[in-house]
Amino acid sequence: MSKNCLCAILTMAACATPVNAADRPNLVFMIADDCTYLDMELYGGQAKTPHLNNLATEGMKFSRCFQTAPMCSPTRHNIYTGIYPVKSGAWPNHTCVYPGTKSIVHYLKDADYRVALSGKTHISPKESFPFEYDGEFKTADPFKANPYPTIDKLITESKSADTPFCVFACSNEPHSPYDKGNAAAYPPASLTLPPSWVDTSETRTQYSKYLAEITYFDAQCGALLKLLDKHDVADNTLVIAVSEQGSAFPFAKWTCFELGLTSGMIVRWPGRVEPASATNALVEYCDVTPTFLDAAGLPTPETMDGKSFLPVLLGQQTEHKTYTYGLHTTRGIINGSENFGIRSCGTKTHRYIRNLNPDIKFTNAVTRKGGDRADYWTSWQTKADAGDQHARAMTNKYQHRAAEELYDVVNDPHCLHDLIDDPEYSELHEELSSRLDAWMTSQGDQGRETEAIAHTRKSGYGKPKRKNRKKTNSNAR
Repeated sequence: MSKNCLCAILTMAACATPVNAADRPNLVFMIADDCTYLDMELYGGQAKTPHLNNLATEGMKFSRCFQTAPMCSPTRHNIYTGIYPVKSGAWPNHTCVYPGTKSIVHYLKDADYRVALSGKTHISPKESFPFEYDGEFKTADPFKANPYPTIDKLITESKSADTPFCVFACSNEPHSPYDKGNAAAYPPASLTLPPSWVDTSETRTQYSKYLAEITYFDAQCGALLKLLDKHDVADNTLVIAVSEQGSAFPFAKWTCFELGLTSGMIVRWPGRVEPASATNALVEYCDVTPTFLDAAGLPTPETMDGKSFLPVLLGQQTEHKTYTYGLHTTRGIINGSENFGIRSCGTKTHRYIRNLNPDIKFTNAVTRKGGDRADYWTSWQTKADAGDQHARAMTNKYQHRAAEELYDVVNDPHCLHDLIDDPEYSELHEELSSRLDAWMTSQGDQGRETEAIAHTRKSGYGKPKRKNRKKTNSNAR
């Protein structure tokens, strides 16, 4: 190659890279809390989501997006680090990453971005997540004028300084207790329940309140999108909205069933992402940070497990991944089984689940008396004890698992029909089991042994407990 030719190539490469931070897109990520995507109107559900419906007409709707762990804390660590939970150290709930772990904040700040998190946090330690923090997206009333003044100020300052911004807007809805939104819009008797649920008045009442909270989350998103329009930055802002793991109702959150791991995702980037488009490309939450970095013209660090799906967004390719992975640990969660580890590997059409300790009864916050601040499980048990066959089948399926399970998630998204013993699926069973083994090895995941030490990854593990200030010396009254 001639010297002149080489110079020409280097010049072209330099021109292809953003010249300064102001040329890079702003980034906004909006996330719900314990929302089953099939309950959202834009995915055919009963909860009205007008703002997200509109966002989908302006961008791309994903039907095959997944998180790795169906719990709040590991999910959020996974998003911000781009690293799967066991490798990062954040695999149980209320967890923390290993010391020295970097997050998207570090990489974007080095590229002159303002990086903020508004609302729910559930991440640790702060050194790994040095966001600009505020609680507004979690606490503010989205129906009031200017509900997010801190985000408003950040956008104003960023525009003035020609500095791009990245905002993670993290709701606390529709997490229980279900006390936001207008439940009257969802009369309990009119609702269609998922086939894996037991039909009781308690279930219908809580479902009504939960659906109202999804609509409330939609309003939160609408208020933030309106703020982008107010500052005339929407055209240069890449927006991603996701539903997080499934709801706290049985067979979703806390499980590796399909509705525990699947997420809704909408992406809008005017002029780059085709409006009203859709994709069934397999993507995972660990791909979000690499995608944001890619859009900002930054490389994906080698430490990350995720990879950018920007080519899918830009219409350059239709596929992204072949397999997605999932895990769950009950050790250390509220009312959790002492050691009930779950691992999973899925394709677009099927999900394989491995229960590491199938002889143990599966329990969590939902199955305790009073439930997870939304008591309906007791009504399921009462109906089962009274002889209702469906109630018996569902309560038994939820709490007692086989060592392995396999489901056709296209035709059976609620995972009612286990195909693990069907000879027609023996090759697929072997393939997914082998893929899961390889993934676990790559992550340093030793299965039962890893589950046994999950409690050591709690954010406060090993730290001295605070003394109860109410206690006084023996002479006090």
